[in-house]
Amino acid sequence: MNILLSNDDGVFATGLNILFDELKSIANVVIVAPDRERSGSSHSLTIDRPLRVQEIKPNVYSVDGTPTDTVNIAVHSILKYKPDMVISGINYGGNMCDDITYSGTVSAAMEGAIIGIKSMSVSLVVNKGGGYLPGDPSSEENLELSFKKAAKFTANLALVLNKIELPKFTFLNVNIPSTIIKNPGFDYKITKQGKRYFEDFVVEKIDPRGRKYYWIWGKNIKFDDIKNSDYEAVHGGLISITPIQLDLTNYSAIEKLKGIDFSVK
Repeated sequence: MNILLSNDDGVFATGLNILFDELKSIANVVIVAPDRERSGSSHSLTIDRPLRVQEIKPNVYSVDGTPTDTVNIAVHSILKYKPDMVISGINYGGNMCDDITYSGTVSAAMEGAIIGIKSMSVSLVVNKGGGYLPGDPSSEENLELSFKKAAKFTANLALVLNKIELPKFTFLNVNIPSTIIKNPGFDYKITKQGKRYFEDFVVEKIDPRGRKYYWIWGKNIKFDDIKNSDYEAVHGGLISITPIQLDLTNYSAIEKLKGIDFSVK
């Protein structure tokens, strides 16, 4: 199996490199990842400037672009073959609920699915900035152990995914609670996308010169209580596996709209 590995935390990210080492035992793996952190870049392409690629070491390349850029450059230029699978991660921080629309991690897997490659995005859900998991392991040692156990699950999942067929233009979004190191196994649940709300999503401040500036991020995150959602699973200590489709059409709305006259009077 040939695996293309990418992320949005950057080519030197801990989760990416731990997963790289784990996957090498089951597949031929090549990393093509952003040269720096590109969190929140969503499914963006760089089209206003040329992109540069640097070979960091054998089978590890950095690109000064977005996660979506890296998958395209890898598949259409760097690699001499079409990979069997694209894996994006392991991200530091969850990508659940509405996060999937902003996430560069998810978007790298999305681009793989668009190209027609089996793909998945994988994230380690930690407490920092998200308020997801009370009682998260917080030490660097525990965090590394969480990444390593998450990598083992991801490798097992890759072996299974390689043998099955997903619906066309569908990929898996996987969220693994960092509290996984407290559990002896790999308990998981097939889930659907949850719903999250931020309070004070845009924070306004004043700089030393009296000018306004803004931080886009929220606090006091709230979640809808949705049964079988990604958030419910992770908050209960389970790995969440959510199949994501690229067709965003609301088919029930089509029938409603057919009955409305939109012509200009």
